[in-house]
Amino acid sequence: MIGAMPERVVAACDGASKGNPGPAGWAWVVADGDETPTRWEAGPLGTATNNVAELTALERLLTAIAPDVPLEIRMDSQYAMKAVTTWLPGWKRKGWKTASGKPVANQELVARIDELLGGRSVEFCYVPAHQVDGDRLNDFADRAASQAAIVQEPAGSDLGSPQPPAAPDTVPAATARRRAPAKTARQAGPARTIKAKFPGRCLCGRSYAAGEPITKNGSGWGHPECRTTETADA
Repeated sequence: MIGAMPERVVAACDGASKGNPGPAGWAWVVADGDETPTRWEAGPLGTATNNVAELTALERLLTAIAPDVPLEIRMDSQYAMKAVTTWLPGWKRKGWKTASGKPVANQELVARIDELLGGRSVEFCYVPAHQVDGDRLNDFADRAASQAAIVQEPAGSDLGSPQPPAAPDTVPAATARRRAPAKTARQAGPARTIKAKFPGRCLCGRSYAAGEPITKNGSGWGHPECRTTETADA
């Protein structure tokens, strides 16, 4: 565990799921006084939802930091943040039931986080994800979680791992084009194209923004030029 520190520690955590559910990973990062990443950890989750990945990232961060260290935790998951700050008291009063009487999703993780938060000073800060010139700690955690989801291997500063690679949508355009799936004889035919209501990420690794044209493919929604037909055993 990270030893006790006299001042508040600024950290970020994030989770990623490539398919939701799909290959998933989690990550957390701690910064120095200049908000430069100094220590981080990431790990695989096999197949899991994005919400499980987000909660796991928070649980691993709280486990790694000594309980007497004041924390500022930056997250881009409103679900995970609200689950442990806003909805949790009501869930516990109702015997771990939602307002509609259904069992609370991911109860074991939420209960573990509740236990870890007991008696410690934590300030949660929501930061929007995937923003140009956005929060660099959140960006670091996002990239580390995404990498862990893709390669399904642990990484971190204690393991001597290099910093996680840049997000696919921040690389030069020529590099991004080289990463896009090549067209083959099995390229799918014409399909309905719509404008995205929300930002997302195509199977090629590049992001698309709200309002951009997208088309349904075998793994979700993405760029029309990346639409391919999956094989029967994919």
